[in-house]
Amino acid sequence: MIEVRLAPECAARLQRELRLAGSNEIGGVLATERVGELVYRIVDLSVQHRGGSFAAFWRDARLHQRFMRRFLDLTGHQYERFNYLGEWHSHPSFPAMPSPRDKQMMYELLAEPNQPANFLVLLVVKRSTSGKLEGSAHAFLRGHRPLQVPLIIEAHDGTISEVAASPRLSLRRALLMRGDSNPPPQKQRKHRWI
Repeated sequence: MIEVRLAPECAARLQRELRLAGSNEIGGVLATERVGELVYRIVDLSVQHRGGSFAAFWRDARLHQRFMRRFLDLTGHQYERFNYLGEWHSHPSFPAMPSPRDKQMMYELLAEPNQPANFLVLLVVKRSTSGKLEGSAHAFLRGHRPLQVPLIIEAHDGTISEVAASPRLSLRRALLMRGDSNPPPQKQRKHRWI
């Protein structure tokens, strides 16, 4: 099974971009370095700010192709070491797991005639209610079901931590999506005036 690692700079960039995008979905492509037999480290990623809404994201293939051409130029076209791994996008209002449409899109990308990859990875991310990065990584291989693979965030001090996706919506978001106009009240904080 493969392992996907997220460089600290990329994790910080994702956090920043997710915060700026708010409730709109955003996404891009994953540029990786192969650091082990089955270990891929995300060292750069493109970010598409347009084309997202509350519940959908439409990718701009030309934008991401330009990004990958620049990445491959910068890394000297060492395709065995540096290459395209797959796609990423956010689910700010839903669990950070691939939707049926996400899965269909990944299989369509694999089926493209000019697609040399044997497999692709989809990274789905969001900010948790506490502001931390949540996510899942799934590998897609022609003729097989998607396989969830480990997603590891590297820290600047060399420590690593596995990222997980909460499969549940918060009660507040679930009620808002259901159309309940009276979500549960927020806890009132008492202020002490001195």
